[in-house]
Amino acid sequence: MDRRSFVKGAGALAAAMLAPRAAFAQEAWPAQAVRIVVPFPAGGSADVLPRIVAEALGPIWKQPIIIENKAGAGGNIGAEAVAVARPDGYTLMAAPPPPIAINHNLYPKMNYDPTKFKPVTIMGSAPNVVAVSNKLGVKSVQELIAAAKANPGKINAANQGNGSTSHLTASMFEVQAGVKFNHVPYRGTAPALNDLVAGHVDLFFDNIASSLAQHQAGNIRILAVCSDERVEQLPQVPTVAEAGLKGFSATAWFAIMAPEGTPESVVAKINKDVVAVLKTPEVRKKFIDQAATPIGNSPQEAAKFIDSETRLWADVIKKADVKLAN
Repeated sequence: MDRRSFVKGAGALAAAMLAPRAAFAQEAWPAQAVRIVVPFPAGGSADVLPRIVAEALGPIWKQPIIIENKAGAGGNIGAEAVAVARPDGYTLMAAPPPPIAINHNLYPKMNYDPTKFKPVTIMGSAPNVVAVSNKLGVKSVQELIAAAKANPGKINAANQGNGSTSHLTASMFEVQAGVKFNHVPYRGTAPALNDLVAGHVDLFFDNIASSLAQHQAGNIRILAVCSDERVEQLPQVPTVAEAGLKGFSATAWFAIMAPEGTPESVVAKINKDVVAVLKTPEVRKKFIDQAATPIGNSPQEAAKFIDSETRLWADVIKKADVKLAN
């Protein structure tokens, strides 16, 4: 055998030996604990929904799945931690729109590029609602608009943080209704909702998953939902569009993202398993109990959706002239 034939044969043998090992390594994922960073505090939908998914994934992955709340800077702190993590699938992010589709239109400088994340899937969505304190004394969207026009800048509108969907939904409402609120940012949903119940703030464009129970208990009043159609959980409550602001629509969604460079095979594995659990009756029921709609789309569909949402919120920020210091 000449040298060229020997080298060629040795190379083929080496490739044949490595192929099963590569396949085995791929099939073995996950071989250790998986960390899912939630860049917002515990207590809101951004925290609850990934915990539901993680609980269902446990028996499939047979590894610990750790939910880590890493809040701050409108979700940027947690997102940055994921952006610089080793791209091996063992560090993921579960987040609503701000650190993915909003913040780069608000913050003059960020230490990560949200467009570099690899979308895995959109877990689910939940429409925002117009929720008011019982102390405010309004019972409809039209009454809210009238009160805001009579008291410009005096109605305190809580939000989940500067640049959150609740903040931008309030800004969208201001533009369309011709009113002005006093924006009060909080560190997440739970403290904002607590202050709404206590009457320390007047208004909160919360997502329905968080506010529904308090509305049903009579502690707050949901005046309208911000979806295109009425929701099953509140059939008697009109949409904002039905209440007079035509075309008004704002929905919170919750995505799983992986760091740039994560292998496509790992992204595909995570997507496959997450989508599978989102289709189970148990997980679907838990999402619906949270007034959230399970989705579970492909990475390509998630990327296209995120791109459209990025354009939507960029337009709102521009038209409402939203600034971080409200």
